Amino acid sequence: MSSKEHAGNPSWTLAELSEATGLPGRTIRYYISRGLLDGPLQAGRDASYGPRHLERLQTIAEFQRDGLTLQEIAFRLSGPVTPVLAHPKHVLRYSIGAGVTVEVAAGLASWRMRTIQAALHDFAARMAAAETSEQKGDGE
Repeated sequence: MSSKEHAGNPSWTLAELSEATGLPGRTIRYYISRGLLDGPLQAGRDASYGPRHLERLQTIAEFQRDGLTLQEIAFRLSGPVTPVLAHPKHVLRYSIGAGVTVEVAAGLASWRMRTIQAALHDFAARMAAAETSEQKGDGE
């Protein structure tokens, strides 16, 4: 495999990279589109690929030999995931009936809160009526 230089490092055309890895150029371009592989060092007609491309393609091939799917490979190649805690949410809790609690995000527009509260009031009344009729039915 012949190589040129790009910024002091060896570089290869897509055809040369394809030959070195045994992968069709179409597959290499597909990996780029899936985010498994970075785009070329230099785009256009004279697109070139460097050592990192070659190493990444070899790593992908190893993972595939181990039976991993492209999705699993992408996850592994993305590196360690730093968990990000979501901002705490303030909620209002409404007890509707026995064992039923509804949470509503705090800070909603007042018209929306009035609509939700009216719906919850109706729901609580229906729950209470159902519980009362169930209790009467159990005693008979």
